[in-house]
Amino acid sequence: MAGTYDDRDGLIWLDGKLVPWRDANVHILSHAMHYASSVFEGERAYNGKIFKSREHTERLINSGNLLDMPIPYTADEIEAAKMATLKANNLTDAYVRAVAWRGAGEDMGVASSRNPVRMAIAVWEWGAYYGDAKMKGAKLDIAKWRRPSPDTIPTAAKAAGLYMICTMSKHAAEAKGCSDALFYDYRGYVAEATGANVFFVKDGEVHTPIPDAILDGITRRTVIQMLKDKGITVHERHIMPDELGDFEQCWLTGTAAEVTPVGQIGDYTFEVGDIARDIAQSYEELVRA
Repeated sequence: MAGTYDDRDGLIWLDGKLVPWRDANVHILSHAMHYASSVFEGERAYNGKIFKSREHTERLINSGNLLDMPIPYTADEIEAAKMATLKANNLTDAYVRAVAWRGAGEDMGVASSRNPVRMAIAVWEWGAYYGDAKMKGAKLDIAKWRRPSPDTIPTAAKAAGLYMICTMSKHAAEAKGCSDALFYDYRGYVAEATGANVFFVKDGEVHTPIPDAILDGITRRTVIQMLKDKGITVHERHIMPDELGDFEQCWLTGTAAEVTPVGQIGDYTFEVGDIARDIAQSYEELVRA
């Protein structure tokens, strides 16, 4: 599939029915466009099966509830809609984007309880998120912004508004020739990349930030269990920035990123080592099993 994302062939599931791709539009006064009342999921289908599909659907519903925006479809209905959209577009290996938002209605201020909650599902072919970084290791900038305190945002929600600083940080990173940016959190601990969780290796053991101020990624949880099944010790803990120089390997995890080794963060360098390569390969085998 080629072209801009608003001008493609195919079908998108919108509010309960499949519509031509170019006709899947919303009004300019949709509440989400003005107040970020939107939640979403990014998923991948491999060989016709969406990996961890139900977990993604349940998180989408929970995200809506956290934003006081109940999604008007059950988990079963959303699951069926995702598969119908894949089938309608003749795709078996694809990225799946489910999104729900407050649409246009009687309210056009901060409050939006009288506006309908709408939902769409789009699917398309999408290769490696970081290009050839899976072989060479991604290069990360360090973001000037920090992930906020859970007292200020619903960190357990995959909400569109929470990605504002991610977009700005990724733009700044790309301008420096980097693939992505690493955030610290409001306390100064290592947090995550703009759309992926981060892991480090030291002396054969794995360290990853506690998700107490970041989204606990579905891929993150999957990889932690895979590492434990391999007999590798995993430390979920607070990590200080000055520890980055002590780690030997690093990788990112996420639905889009899958498992992508990291070769550099700021001035710190990492090898694309055995554990990083092994877990990336094992994850690839798992999702296609």
